Parts: sequence; C-alpha cells; structure tokens
Amino acid sequence: MKAQGPKAIVFTDWDGTVTLQDSNDYMTDTLGFGLKKRKDVAQLMLNEKLSFRDGFREMLQSITDNHHSLEDCIEVLLKNIHIDPGFKSFLEWCRSNNIPLYVISSGMKPIINALLKNYMGEKDESYISIIANDAKTDPNDKYKWEIVYRDETPFGHDKSRSINKILSCYKESKPMVFYCGDGISDLSASKCCDVLFARSGENLVTYCNRQNIPYEEFSTFNDIKKKISETMEELN
Repeated sequence: MKAQGPKAIVFTDWDGTVTLQDSNDYMTDTLGFGLKKRKDVAQLMLNEKLSFRDGFREMLQSITDNHHSLEDCIEVLLKNIHIDPGFKSFLEWCRSNNIPLYVISSGMKPIINALLKNYMGEKDESYISIIANDAKTDPNDKYKWEIVYRDETPFGHDKSRSINKILSCYKESKPMVFYCGDGISDLSASKCCDVLFARSGENLVTYCNRQNIPYEEFSTFNDIKKKISETMEELN
C-alpha cells in the first residue's frame, strides 16, 4: 500500500547549495590538478562535451595521484568548507512543518556525513536523508580510493531517478516538490520539480536561462524558506 504523502517535500543538492563552497572543487583546486584545469573540465561539462561522470572522476583522480587519502580530504574540508547561514533555521522550519528534507547529491556520502555532523550536530543531522554516491578505499593503500557512482548514467547519479523513486511512494496526495541546486549535476533534477531554486551567480542559473527553464534565484536558504512558506500558504 502506498503512503499518503506530506504536503511538500524539499530536495536539495549539497555542494555549492547547502555548502557555500563546492567541497569537490575545493579538493581539486588545493589537493588535485588545480583551479585552471578544473575550470577547463567544468566548462567542457557545462557545454555537454564531457559527461559529469567522466569529468568528476578525472578531478578526483588528480587528488589521489597527488597521494591524498580520503581522510586527508575530509580533514581539509572540515577546516575550510562552510554551511549556508540560513540552512540550520530552514531545517528546523521543515521539521516543525512536517516537510521531509532530502539531500540528493553527486558528491560522496563520507564527506557529506562528516560535514553535516560537524556543523549541524547529530540531532539535526538525523532529520536529513542523504542519497549520494559513495567512495571505496583500497584496504592495502589508503591513498588509493575512488568514487562509487550510484548508477550507469552520464551523471553518475541521475538525481531525477532518486527523486521519482521517492515520489512513487505517494499515491493520491502528490506533494509539492521543491528542488534547490547550483550546478551541472542538478540538470536532471530540475525537470522533475514544481519549483526550482537556483543559487545566484552559479552554473544552474546559466543553464536555466539558456534552456528557458523557470527558476527562483536564491542567495541563502532564508530566501528559500520565505518562498516555500508563501507558496504553501497560497495552496491552503
């Protein structure tokens, strides 16, 4: 039997959306092949000349080639990556209004879990469901590790698949679907939500303008909370 759904569900990207800096970009810039090469790879992905899957793997490979373990990466990120200042209050608002909150990420679970627990604490962390890629490390060599993609698609993690699988659990009362993102990995998710939030000044805004995809621009999660609250009031 399918469950009756909540009135709304929020799905959000992690890197560059919940976090103010993209942790994978930061690792590549500081521990991998550097900013210039990373921007070249990102431009190829944005122009659809290189899949996100292959470009991201190339970025991570440059980090392991420089002999940095996954633990090294997490240690660096905990010191340098910051959470959107409005996210904690947004999470509390979602919880008080019975709105499920999912992180749908093309990043890696070990990194997301470490950052989330460090900044949010276990109580807040437990409210968020994380659907992301994983990572595996060679048990004989900690410097040999790689991403484990969720699926076979060019995205590595087709976010629309994850979102639609969750939504399929609800039968007659389909919830209002909100998605928050910033970049190339959010393109598939942008097509299966009712309202898309795109971080100001980032690649998702560029893509949406190019493809005439409607979106709400945001600077912090305070903007998102305000817009969702207004939207839900209009529906009641």
